[in-house]
Amino acid sequence: MYLGVHVRVSGGYAKAVDYAKSLGCNAVQIFSGNARSYRVAKLDPPALAAFAQMRGAAGIERCVIHTAYLINLGSEDPTIVSKSLGLLHGDLAVAAAGKIDYVNTHLGSYGTRNRTEGFTAIVAALEDALDGIAPGVTLVMENSAGAGNLAGGTLEELGRFIKAIDHPQLGVCLDTAHTWAAGYAIDTKASVDLFLEEVDKQIGLARVPMFHFNDTQVPLGASRDRHYHIGEGFIGFDGFRALLAYPQVREKTVILETPGEEPDDIKNVQTIRAIENALRGPYGAPQDDVRSAL
Repeated sequence: MYLGVHVRVSGGYAKAVDYAKSLGCNAVQIFSGNARSYRVAKLDPPALAAFAQMRGAAGIERCVIHTAYLINLGSEDPTIVSKSLGLLHGDLAVAAAGKIDYVNTHLGSYGTRNRTEGFTAIVAALEDALDGIAPGVTLVMENSAGAGNLAGGTLEELGRFIKAIDHPQLGVCLDTAHTWAAGYAIDTKASVDLFLEEVDKQIGLARVPMFHFNDTQVPLGASRDRHYHIGEGFIGFDGFRALLAYPQVREKTVILETPGEEPDDIKNVQTIRAIENALRGPYGAPQDDVRSAL
């Protein structure tokens, strides 16, 4: 499985790669610039080429750019949409120059506008972003926690974006904490079975190249985004074990966005690897207890 964490690049690409490697990761996620600014990161092809070489040498086989949090493709304000597209095009250019596999973005909020009108606007914005996208780069839409008028909170809506745009380089990233907050139970084998059946029906598992694995501190359907350590929240060991029991999930890129610093990253990576290693059979009957492997 391609497993990684979100790492800072403020100390340089080499330090970021070394950190991911030290955790035993073979994937990594970064911000290309300030995550809370509309300023587009300056393109530095030599540095990005070196970053790609360093990842290859370190065995980091998958890389993701997470776009800035300010992106809102559903806004009624044309200035916000224009700035959002500037950030998105900028990250896609960074991905192309750095041989980065995925650009992961939130879609934003419809605000007070009609959802049908907002949906059409987001489709247009995504088509703009995908126009001229480089080979080897996939733009992925992250599901939202479903609060307020956020876009992409349901599998059905994400599937409608996929079908409306029908571009082979557009996919979906499913964040487990957002999934739970939006009302999809994924804490047991039975609930995960139903969830993945719905994913395949509405989106197609082949169009979901990556997951964000995060446990959560909020009850099911709370529509709030509160990431927590793997196995210590409402999803729990059983939920992640049930997800990883599916070979189709283990083939994906999985990024952890759990809170804390290095000791927490070590713990969370080790927990996912222990769950993965404990699986037996098609639905992963666990060895005695995953906790004993940690």
